[in-house]
Amino acid sequence: MSQANDTAENPGAVAPDMVALFTAIAKSLVNEPDEVEVEAFPEDDSTVLEVYVADDDVTRLIGKGGRTARALRTILAAASEKLSERYTLDIVEDEEDEDDDFEQVDEDDDNRGNRA
Repeated sequence: MSQANDTAENPGAVAPDMVALFTAIAKSLVNEPDEVEVEAFPEDDSTVLEVYVADDDVTRLIGKGGRTARALRTILAAASEKLSERYTLDIVEDEEDEDDDFEQVDEDDDNRGNRA
C-alpha cells in the first residue's frame, strides 16, 4: 500500500511518530488522559497536529500565559528540524461550547436592542 493511500485512510499515517509523541506528552499534562486525542492532517507544505483534550484540561495544556503551549511548540520545532519536515500544533477547543457562546452573545445583543 502506498503512503498516499495510508494517508487518505488514516490521517495519522502522515506523522505516526509525532502523533505518538504528542499523545504521550499531552496525557502526562492533563487530569483526564483517556480523553486525549491527537490527529495529524497534511496541509499545504506542512502537517498540522490537532490536540483534543477534555474541556477542563484545555487550560492545563495551554498553561499560564501560554507557556506550556509555547514549550510544546518548541519541542515540535526541534523534532520537525530533525525530521526535515514542517509541523504546526493546534490545541482544539470543543466546538459545541463555542457555538453555545455565540448563541448566547446573539441573544444578549437582541436583549440590549430591546431595552433602549
